[in-house]
Amino acid sequence: MQKFVFTALLMFLAATAWAQITETHPFSVHDMLAMDRIADPQVSPDGQWVAFTVRSTDLEANKGRTDIWLASVGGGTVKALTTDPAGDWNPRWCLNGTIYFLSSRSGSAQIWQIDPKGGEAVQVTHLPLDIGEFRVVPTLHKFLVAMDVYPGLGVQGTLDQDAAKAADPTTGMIYDELMFRHWDTWEDGKRSHLFLVSDDTGDAVDLMPDLDADVPTHPWGGLEEVAVSPDGSEVVFTAKILPGSEPAWSTDYDLYAAPTDGSGAIRCLTEQNRAWDTEPVFTPDGLTLAYLAMDRPGFEADRFHIELLDWATGQKGRINFVYDGLDLSPHGLVFAADGKILYCTAGYLGQVSIFKMDVKSGKTEMVHKMGRNSGVSLLGNDRLLFGHQDLRMPTELFTVRTGGKDLQQITNLNGEKLSHARMGEPEQFTFEGWNGETVYAYVVKPYDYSDMEAFAGHKWPVTFLIHGGPQGSFGNDFHYRWNPQAYVGAGFATVAVDFHGSTGYGQNFTDAISGHWGDRPLEDLEKGLAAALDKYSWMDASSVVAAGASYGGFMINWIAGQPFADKFKAFVCHDGNIDERMAYYGTEELWFPEWEHGGTPWSEDNGYQTFNPVDSVQYWHVPTLIVHGGRDYRVVDTQGMSAFTALRRRGVPARLLYYPDENHWVLKPQNSIQWHDEVMGWLTKWIQ
Repeated sequence: MQKFVFTALLMFLAATAWAQITETHPFSVHDMLAMDRIADPQVSPDGQWVAFTVRSTDLEANKGRTDIWLASVGGGTVKALTTDPAGDWNPRWCLNGTIYFLSSRSGSAQIWQIDPKGGEAVQVTHLPLDIGEFRVVPTLHKFLVAMDVYPGLGVQGTLDQDAAKAADPTTGMIYDELMFRHWDTWEDGKRSHLFLVSDDTGDAVDLMPDLDADVPTHPWGGLEEVAVSPDGSEVVFTAKILPGSEPAWSTDYDLYAAPTDGSGAIRCLTEQNRAWDTEPVFTPDGLTLAYLAMDRPGFEADRFHIELLDWATGQKGRINFVYDGLDLSPHGLVFAADGKILYCTAGYLGQVSIFKMDVKSGKTEMVHKMGRNSGVSLLGNDRLLFGHQDLRMPTELFTVRTGGKDLQQITNLNGEKLSHARMGEPEQFTFEGWNGETVYAYVVKPYDYSDMEAFAGHKWPVTFLIHGGPQGSFGNDFHYRWNPQAYVGAGFATVAVDFHGSTGYGQNFTDAISGHWGDRPLEDLEKGLAAALDKYSWMDASSVVAAGASYGGFMINWIAGQPFADKFKAFVCHDGNIDERMAYYGTEELWFPEWEHGGTPWSEDNGYQTFNPVDSVQYWHVPTLIVHGGRDYRVVDTQGMSAFTALRRRGVPARLLYYPDENHWVLKPQNSIQWHDEVMGWLTKWIQ
């Protein structure tokens, strides 16, 4: 113990001296919150500018604030276009070069307009309801907007109904069907509908007045789920239109078309497919509708392929997205002007890479591999604009030639801040996992690894991070909730394994986890940690801790009852299930457990008890911090409370960190600081 304290003191003194010389410090949650978050890049009609949203953190107000920024795509000019204390977001270009955007500066979310060359913003719409999202439809000289209304009641009827509810002294909520709540919100009877709004009169026409479904879909859908036909006569959209409670256990999202004349007539374009159809986009000539489709009903992590629908005849063609022998799921389809080439992103071996595909042959090439890339737009015929982030940098905007050369960074909003934060160098490695198959993992080295000679012989503690999903990935991206650099800044190295079930390694790899939550991924985790400790001699095998959320939280609870638990000094379990059987009855999206565990808990041969942490509580002995959000309706809070109860009743050191106002994630800035302080404090405590 004295040797450890002495070594730690030397490390502290060395780190302090280094910080004084270089005016730098180890990365922490405060650096994370200081980052400007770029999103929603939109290229101007002339291809010379990009407007985008920047979110900054206001710690005093305990929330984020958003503004519209502008950058020249050739580099050189980057500036804030709006600075109002209210939120400004969702920039969209008009053909005349002005910018429309959403703002709350009038007290509700409305469309405003500003000239990027200078001048004050002017309010365009004055609707009595908040606008959720909008798009400019030049062919109709109108806006396509999303607003929440009661089906069949329209805008005024919605206002009247809200007034009646506000005047009603009773507070009971009555439901006859599932889903009565979703993600973090109780259903109130309203649905998101698409409206056409005139830019001169302000009249709003509901294109689906009686539809009892959300468009865009809730809670994650946006206008990437919507396309307008080139002649402006129809709007194509994704929706789940099913009877009764079936939406709770079905993934049958279909594409529908509604005329823009306000008649309310709706026709289904994908009725034959009982799985997921989404992300429609028309080819530049307007003759073909491309969209993404899954094959297997009930499986939300199935691979997407590309469907091509002839708009005149209704005939369909299929393109499987394959690269380097792996069947991948594309997103964000962008067609070249001639329609012969399309560009997209797809998860690939721990990255989210940019690809281009020959539409006729299906031949796929990589444009840009490294990092997590998003928001791809075409600049003329030879360059792409996109957002890029990685394990050492939050999203900035870049351009690259369509052939993959001449990468250029055009924004650097966070460069100065990053220069003051000492971060660890990431390194990807592979090992032989379950079934002898190659598994990928990342290690993020200590922040002073390049100066390791100063700490010769020192062993660094390790945080073992387990991702959620489980069909997800701890890849090469800058995470704002589970950022490995935060653990590195607290004195750890980190290891994160993309175990069987992870995305970006082909669909067979993803499929391997279904029905096998506790064996195949666990084998990968055990072998991955062993491989890391063997490969990196500076890691301290006697000082390893583990943390995970969602499925990662389930896995923490599962490991706690297995022999593998002896490898760890402490655990952090964030929003993880302790009892898969009871979790089914508390969650909302029933299709997920029904697919993963082979049916309902009362069906024959189901797998809810096959890998159930609650059955191994008698073996729990590792000190554990339990974190849970009260508004998490995906993994209900009683799961975390039950785990804490089991730990304390068994006499295991434990702590419960409960957020009544947070959902599956911890989003409020001050809560994020507290979360990181508690997590880092807990993990550090048990390695000393």
